[in-house]
Amino acid sequence: METYTDYQKIEKSAKTRRILRNIFVYAMLVLWALMVLFPFYWMVLTSLKSYGTYNAEYIPKFFTLSPTLQNYADAFISVPLGRYLLNTLLFTAVTTALMLFVTTLAAFAFARLSFRGKNLVFTLFLALMMIPNELVIITNFVTITDAGLRNSFTGLILPSVTSVFYIYLLRENFAQIPDTLYYAAKVDGTSDLRYLRRVMLPICRPTLITVAILKIIECWNSYVWPRLITDNPDYYLVSNGIQEIRENGFGRENIPAMMAAVVVISLPLILLFLAFRKKIMAGVLRGGMKG
Repeated sequence: METYTDYQKIEKSAKTRRILRNIFVYAMLVLWALMVLFPFYWMVLTSLKSYGTYNAEYIPKFFTLSPTLQNYADAFISVPLGRYLLNTLLFTAVTTALMLFVTTLAAFAFARLSFRGKNLVFTLFLALMMIPNELVIITNFVTITDAGLRNSFTGLILPSVTSVFYIYLLRENFAQIPDTLYYAAKVDGTSDLRYLRRVMLPICRPTLITVAILKIIECWNSYVWPRLITDNPDYYLVSNGIQEIRENGFGRENIPAMMAAVVVISLPLILLFLAFRKKIMAGVLRGGMKG
């Protein structure tokens, strides 16, 4: 029969194991955080070094005693970085707005409306996610080129206004709303679009915000399609402008100036994520829960 002393020893041993386990877990988390954040630190640090200081460092230094902002001025003077940012802002805003409109209507149709073959159509729709992006890009390129939409914002935007994944995510959210609300609204004479606007969208607002933010990030980082469909610098986005900066702006050897441009390009997304990180996680978790 265990005594009180034996019970204390067991409890103390269990507490020690918990402490050691927590120390190990937090040590791994700190190590992982340093690995993830170090490239960002190195990017900002390099952008604050002058061209001469950077080239004089035969052994890279993890700090600088003479930071400079001249690289950021060069980023806007040597190349039209402001125009690249404006093009990207326009592309991102229009694409995200159209995508939300299209995917919301499609998700509502799959989640609430009844029509023959709905499940089969939705299954085939999900099967599109199995098609490699390269094949889709080739098809879109041929279509946009035949339509004469190369080197235009229309050609940039059209292939990005829908997403199977986002439709699936919204559809799962809409399906969680009780059917009784829909039937009650129909008894009161509410139209489908009015029910969607007044009931479903407010309830699923966290997921809509998440989808919008993820689409903004996707558009801002888009590289392959804009690079393929545009060869006119007037329509370059920031992701494609980096290559223009490297080739015709600062030169291949002016790494600090290039890093300053990358910091300017990356800063809006970093601030966006930090401001809405809780809503992103809430929307993703809500989309993966069944209620």
